[in-house]
Amino acid sequence: MSRTLLAAGALLMSAPAYAASPEEESAHVVKAGETLGGIANRAGVSATAIAKANGLKEPYVVRLGQKLTIPRAAKVAAKPATAKPSPKPTPKPTPSVPSAELSAKKAEKTAARVIEARQPSGSPETETSHKVGEGETLGGIAARAKVPRVLIIEANGLQAPFDVRVGQTLRIPRTRRHEVKNGDTGFSISLDYAVPWEQIALANNLDANAPVKVGQNLLIPTLLDPPGIGAKTLSPAPRPAAAPVSSRPARFAWPLSGPVRRGYASGSDYHDGVDITAPKGAMVRAAAAGTVTFAGKEKSQFGNLVVLDHGDGWFTAYGFLSRVTVKEGAKVAAGERVGLVGDTGLAKGSELHFEVRQDGKPVDPLGELPKSP
Repeated sequence: MSRTLLAAGALLMSAPAYAASPEEESAHVVKAGETLGGIANRAGVSATAIAKANGLKEPYVVRLGQKLTIPRAAKVAAKPATAKPSPKPTPKPTPSVPSAELSAKKAEKTAARVIEARQPSGSPETETSHKVGEGETLGGIAARAKVPRVLIIEANGLQAPFDVRVGQTLRIPRTRRHEVKNGDTGFSISLDYAVPWEQIALANNLDANAPVKVGQNLLIPTLLDPPGIGAKTLSPAPRPAAAPVSSRPARFAWPLSGPVRRGYASGSDYHDGVDITAPKGAMVRAAAAGTVTFAGKEKSQFGNLVVLDHGDGWFTAYGFLSRVTVKEGAKVAAGERVGLVGDTGLAKGSELHFEVRQDGKPVDPLGELPKSP
């Protein structure tokens, strides 16, 4: 991961200047907010080389004030034509690495390790996005994906006659099912899935006022406009007003409604996402359909954190949560609740830290979201 998620600008305000440029320094003192990946990226040296040179073990967490050796001298020292120094640098530290990897399976994952590019499965039955190929139609894509055509239309803001273009990337929303048990009501099911009962009833051709029956297998539809959130249904209608941005629909929906306290920034004062203020306990929604790759506590900065894999190299992350409401490995629909707003980690109050990444690199979320929540 090139850089970690950052939540607090205060951590970066007083970073001293480097004695040498990052590309030349042979030693580095860790500053607030820095990670091994970020230091390696700026120094032009692999994170693995720095870890070995300093005897670091997974998950390779560095501490504020820690002095790290940047192994540039090791490369120069390898030039003498003596035959014996060559086996010395690599094999000696190696024995500690396998044991570290084994113990790392039980170690807590950090945000930098869980938000990384992964190859999409490629299976039509599991893909969450699809690039339109020659000769493909919306109906054929829906049939192979085993997702109702109308849900793909809604998820991508398509308009009649619902033609698709070669090279166009479509979001494939995955829905869930619920078997009605004793004690279930339309209200309780709606509450559990954060989807209005009227929409669930409509998706199942049921009378919204009729009681549910034990044993019924209900389709839980994808929610694109969750109540109380204010996230607009993805529609190309407002796009003409944003002519420079292109006419494509937004890739993601807002995870909740609220003012952006701190925006995305690159450079020395980088901030890899946006911080959205909202009341504690407000529902945080999945910005798109995906699979939960991390759900739990990240102790370094982000407190309770959820990371979703949307396929095709796209990930979103939701930090500072007071509570996580999904489990790792679960498939979630667009608009499904993934947690509640909180003030855990390095939050500056009750807020959500939201990130978008493509192929492991941070992307400005505002460029992938509708113009307003």
